[in-house]
Amino acid sequence: MTSPGNKQRRTRLLAVTACPTGIAHTYMAAEKLAQAAEALGVEMKVETQGSIGAENVLSDNDVRNADGIIVAADKDVDLSRFTGKRVLKVGVAEGIRHPERLIERVGSAPVHGGSTPAAAGSSRTRVGADGGHGDSGGKERSAAYKALMNGVSYMIPFVVVGGLLIAVSLALGGHATPEGYAIPEGSFWESVFKIGEIGFRLMVPILSGYIAYAIADRPALVPGMIGGWIANTGALYGSEAGAGFIGAIVTGFLAGYLVLWIKKVKVPRFAQPIMPIIVIPIVATSALGLFFIYVIGKPIAWVFEHLTGWLSGMTGTSAILLGAVLGLMIAFDMGGPVNKTAFLFGAGLIASGNQTVMGMCAAAIPVMPLGQGLATLIRRRLYSEQERETGMAALFMGFFGISEGAIPFAAARPAQVIPANMLGGAVAGALAGLAGVEDAVPHGGPIVAVLGATGGVPMFFLAIAAGTVVTALTTNALIGVKERGAEARGGGNVRVPAQVGAQAGARGTEGAAGAVPTLAGTTAGGTRTGGTSAEGDPKRGARTVGAPEAAGADVEGPGACSGTGTDTTDAADPGSESGSGAGAGPGGEVLSGHLTARTVKVGLDATDKDAAIREMAAMLATTGRVTDVEGLVRAAHAREDQGTTGLGEEIAVPHAKTDAVTAPVVGFARSPEGVEWGSPDGTKARLIFMIAVPEAAAGDEHLRILSLLSRKLADAEFRERLLAAPDEPAVLRVLTEIA
Repeated sequence: MTSPGNKQRRTRLLAVTACPTGIAHTYMAAEKLAQAAEALGVEMKVETQGSIGAENVLSDNDVRNADGIIVAADKDVDLSRFTGKRVLKVGVAEGIRHPERLIERVGSAPVHGGSTPAAAGSSRTRVGADGGHGDSGGKERSAAYKALMNGVSYMIPFVVVGGLLIAVSLALGGHATPEGYAIPEGSFWESVFKIGEIGFRLMVPILSGYIAYAIADRPALVPGMIGGWIANTGALYGSEAGAGFIGAIVTGFLAGYLVLWIKKVKVPRFAQPIMPIIVIPIVATSALGLFFIYVIGKPIAWVFEHLTGWLSGMTGTSAILLGAVLGLMIAFDMGGPVNKTAFLFGAGLIASGNQTVMGMCAAAIPVMPLGQGLATLIRRRLYSEQERETGMAALFMGFFGISEGAIPFAAARPAQVIPANMLGGAVAGALAGLAGVEDAVPHGGPIVAVLGATGGVPMFFLAIAAGTVVTALTTNALIGVKERGAEARGGGNVRVPAQVGAQAGARGTEGAAGAVPTLAGTTAGGTRTGGTSAEGDPKRGARTVGAPEAAGADVEGPGACSGTGTDTTDAADPGSESGSGAGAGPGGEVLSGHLTARTVKVGLDATDKDAAIREMAAMLATTGRVTDVEGLVRAAHAREDQGTTGLGEEIAVPHAKTDAVTAPVVGFARSPEGVEWGSPDGTKARLIFMIAVPEAAAGDEHLRILSLLSRKLADAEFRERLLAAPDEPAVLRVLTEIA
């Protein structure tokens, strides 16, 4: 392949790979792109933005001479340095699955920062935040999703701290009164309650502010936070209730994109330094605040007023229907105008002697946090460690009738969680209405029954339990449907070819040691190919131990992929790639003694990922280096929640950094049938390495182990011998080659 403007010069491409965790997929994508470039006759340099920082950094000269740039990333990458160049932006998985396709497509990619004469024909095509254009398939998380999750992650501590403080103060210092569940004025617990209230008041502007921050950086933080505060303060726009977390999401995105738009305005050079700290925040905050008060706020106040009138007209109808409607409203926005309308409607009827309407509301109020907490317990693998911890807090808050405990879940997955909440709330409200449950205080949750404020206690608890179960099951079902749909769209069953460019007569794996200059990815770690690196620097070419033609080298490791020459001392002799290793035997050291005969198993019993992790953790515990097996399992699951460690080519490398181990330990297990691990190429994992290191060794040693594994597992013949080894001693002899 040659540059369009010069038939004698090879095409020069650059690439940047990055994933949120910065270990596995970052280096896998770099390796695949480099190998594909070599097979296609393209000169390529790849910058990896991994957990130890950026490696093989692209210089200004690299960018100046490049014909195009591929950005395969699931996290934000600064594109400003690529202005005027063709940039193809996709998810990191695309770099692993379809590297050849990306190299072919980058020539028609849009020019970043505007069109140039050379790109006149393609300037109409925009690389969007959804990860590409045309038929790229998207594959990376959209910018909107990343911004939303950024806001949710910062909001969660405020929800948990505020909710738990309120719950504790109500439990230990509160009592039921006709005006609601109250804490005596001037008491110690009132002070605790007020501190918790501050946390709750802050959570909405925090959500809004950090959504905006993710979109437009620091200048958007202030308008986002103030906009969120305004959205949650209904008195500013004539509403009895604020817009809650839904309003915060709206203001967050409005603030972020408003600031982005203002940034594009050309200003004199003398004014540029004050734009991000004075001009942009003031203009954006004023514009957004006034827009919400006078434009968005009025409809919210109108909705509040008319919903109250509509509910008043329903009081003489079926109790089941009224209960279902109130449950739907209570569950919809959890503290927003719809929720508050239903709550205040029920509370207002208590004084007139009608306590059944409040009974319907009281049954629906705890369903959302209880249901979401239960959902995290039923199917733990669907949730991150942080979400599971938030789920436990939500269960506690739900008992005390604090519906806001479910807000982090609804904000993160609104399309799945809000419908599930509403269905569960409707079930609880309808059952309470059917049974004529009464509530004498304007509060909800099991706590009001415990304190004797409700009538029809058994049916009250039954209604809550039914709504909770419905919410949990529906939430998990909808999340499962979404995951299966994403896998289908992402081509989860497409197997990655074992060799790039095989149809063009790419070289095989035999004779790898003796044919280094001709192998795909034969430069430093496979991240720079062609040009002077591959042709004029034999030292760099000789460094690719275990990087044969196979494009399936799906194992990470900074030394293997970065192209910076890092960890060159760990490279084994190329001659060892095709043999079994001189003196290899069961007593030989593997990975500096971290992997021993005790941690090798040829027949893994587990048939799913969770069971496999648990079985391997128990195997590692036989070394005496594991002090807490459950802690190790939790740490491994937490890493899986950040992104699968299934690397493709039937390989998985689950790993954990935890003080549940006293020293680094590595285990290997072989699964006869394979375990579904969510690998990018859709293959089941048959070769599974588990790495556990204490926090103190989580840096260099962790990455060194991954680097050594990456070099060796890139060798297809090595993998075949691992699969064919008849027993543990034979497996260990093969594994000794890694040392």
